[in-house]
Amino acid sequence: MDLASANKSPHARAGEALLYDQGVPESICAIVGGHHGKPESRGPYDQIDTYTANFLQADKNQKTQQRWQRVQKELFTYGLRSSGYQSVTEIPTVGQPEAVLLEGLLIMADWLASSEYLDDQQKIPMFPLIGLDQDWQDLNLTARYQQAITAWNLDGRWVSAQVDPQRIYQERWGFDPRPVQAQMTAAIGAAIDPGLAIIEAPMGMGKTELALASVEQWAYTTGRNGLFMGLPTQATTNAMFDRVTGWLKKLNPTGQPFEVALTHGKYRYNLSYQKLPRAIGVYETADDQAGGVVVNSWFRGKKAMLAEFAIGTIDNLLRMGLKQKHLFLRHLGFSQKVVVIDEVHAYDAYMNQYLYKALQWLGVYHVPVVILSATLPKDKRNELVKAYLRGKYGAKYHHFLEAPDGWQEATAYPLLSLIDGPKLTQVTDFSKKSDRELLKVRVQRFSGDDAAVIQSVLTQLKDGGIAGVIVNTVKRAQALAQLIPDDVPVMLLHSAFLATDRAAQERTIQTAIGKNAHRPEKLVVIGTQVLEQSLDIDFDILYTDIAPMDLLLQRVGRLHRHSLTRPAALRQPQLVVLGTADPADYGDANEAIYGRYLLMKTDHFLGQTLAIPDDISRLVQQVYDATTDTAIPNIDAARDAFETALEQEKKKAKVFQIDSPKTRPQATIHGWLDRSPKFRGTNYEEQANAAVRDIRETIEVILVQRTRQGVCLLDGRPLGGTESSEIAQQTLRLPVAVTPQIAAAIQELETATAHNFANWQADPWLRGSLALILNREGVATLGKWRLTYSRQLGLRYEKEDDHGSKL
Repeated sequence: MDLASANKSPHARAGEALLYDQGVPESICAIVGGHHGKPESRGPYDQIDTYTANFLQADKNQKTQQRWQRVQKELFTYGLRSSGYQSVTEIPTVGQPEAVLLEGLLIMADWLASSEYLDDQQKIPMFPLIGLDQDWQDLNLTARYQQAITAWNLDGRWVSAQVDPQRIYQERWGFDPRPVQAQMTAAIGAAIDPGLAIIEAPMGMGKTELALASVEQWAYTTGRNGLFMGLPTQATTNAMFDRVTGWLKKLNPTGQPFEVALTHGKYRYNLSYQKLPRAIGVYETADDQAGGVVVNSWFRGKKAMLAEFAIGTIDNLLRMGLKQKHLFLRHLGFSQKVVVIDEVHAYDAYMNQYLYKALQWLGVYHVPVVILSATLPKDKRNELVKAYLRGKYGAKYHHFLEAPDGWQEATAYPLLSLIDGPKLTQVTDFSKKSDRELLKVRVQRFSGDDAAVIQSVLTQLKDGGIAGVIVNTVKRAQALAQLIPDDVPVMLLHSAFLATDRAAQERTIQTAIGKNAHRPEKLVVIGTQVLEQSLDIDFDILYTDIAPMDLLLQRVGRLHRHSLTRPAALRQPQLVVLGTADPADYGDANEAIYGRYLLMKTDHFLGQTLAIPDDISRLVQQVYDATTDTAIPNIDAARDAFETALEQEKKKAKVFQIDSPKTRPQATIHGWLDRSPKFRGTNYEEQANAAVRDIRETIEVILVQRTRQGVCLLDGRPLGGTESSEIAQQTLRLPVAVTPQIAAAIQELETATAHNFANWQADPWLRGSLALILNREGVATLGKWRLTYSRQLGLRYEKEDDHGSKL
């Protein structure tokens, strides 16, 4: 029958309407209506009455309608009895958070049942298509299900065991815990109803090991069976991936391997990830299955968070608060894990809004969360606590909260803030630190130009040593590196390198000045903010651009990090702060990144010496506490600009955000993912993916070079003889300044790519990629920009006028 309005009743909506017509609670019906990833905006109250023929094949013919009604009733009764119910009145109503997770389970089951094969090579069958000549009664449905679920469930399940806090550090990492680690581990392990642990402790104290010990403890207490570890950047995530997989191997030395996922945009290019065995047909003998970790190829894309163990950028967690199709799968994946958030200080005001929303939903699911930071402002700590409690206990959480007086003003350091059920405790009494653990840093200001900075660095290294220079922009890092004489070794690290070159440079730096490294006699390391986060490297002396106090102290955490013999002139730690000549002007670039307000406060409170870790919390709180503004002259205009920008960030962050959990009994998932009318275009998913970070859209390109031998990769390999997966790794993100008219830039790159590499569109690795082609001199033009790339300096760019002259 050719129905006049068939498009008004797609099968998900129709399924919801039919269940509603049978008397099923609306909260359950909504789950069926949303099983394609987005629930209806409202219940299907008038669907059958308005579009009767869509459901009963006729608008008025009662005989036809009755036949269809009988069939529908028969199918409904079969489903009802199969589910263990005798009457529709026995079906319970579920709350909104429960419905979100049930929707995730339904989508997951739907996708599993729709998977013909587990692997891309179609070697492992799941639910192969049924031939037209087959009847369902000819099939052994039980055997078909068992075959599929056995193929899918190739890895081990983590069943956590009770942890001995006195032995776990030796068993997992081969060392005895430090006093702070031991005391925090004992307090965390004693929690009866684990909720949130915020660990504030110095850089290099071993917070990662403490967090992983906490994961074991709280997984056992709560019955969780997985972990998500979230970090600020791809670089920090890659570094953490090796540490977590090493822990997993110790956690499971003899059992079936655990599934692990690396979740960031470049996961396929991580060397450690590439070396992991796949969970499909990788075992020759039973012994090969013992211990270790594997990658299950089914857990990719939107299904990645369903893997038991996931290490990824914080975006994966922030997207819990993002209106995005199939969001239910992400919530389902997180609901069964212990969540660890590292470097929580690194997230700006915009990202924080998504973080608080994610914490609310983790709270409503009672997911245990461990948060780590060395430099956390107390106001942010309080917001993290409140967000979690608001999720777990609702908007009136303060009626349930048991907390010590003055908890919101705590400035002790180290500090453990622990939510156990409705009780908040703060552990502050730790064993006395020995004098040798106190790092006394001499602080100097330096106001010279770039040449003077480099001259100062070279003077400090006249007898050898390792100098770190951390600046706030790529251009400044490149300019400084070019001033280093040829006879002085230099390493440069920033975001404008090819992905492969940057990864290689990170490994080289870690090998040269990481823990237990064979350090060179002399070295200058120049980089941007990528050097301040989670890289376990050690400088003898540190030069840094001015930055907000918490980030400045993170940079100091790379100074005298390890116990080493150092050149005589560099035995006392020295911090040289650049860009502080004028409190009213810290430079356009620095102020554009961080704002003048926080820089003024940092400059004011940063004295001539630092005692690390004793000064960390005091200095961070002074900078971020608004009551200290009165101590700083002429700060009013800067504060007003800061507060205005903060409110704008909060407002912008709401555009793509889901609402807070609704716990009232009548709340359903209807409208949960409804989009603002402003963002209903076809590119909504792309817009939403970028929405958890307030950054301007940029373009990623594959960088190649035209030579006399043809088009090659920058390392000289011809494209014709190189695997597509290798070509796809040669990526670089163009600076925002180069693509002010991003649509025009994309059009120009698409035209050039289609002309030179038409075959890319048929390649699964290269489809959709854009190429930027350098000439023989290593130069390309894009619009009015002249781009050059070298493996020493990375990408540089200059603007040209209409006559080709550089501006």
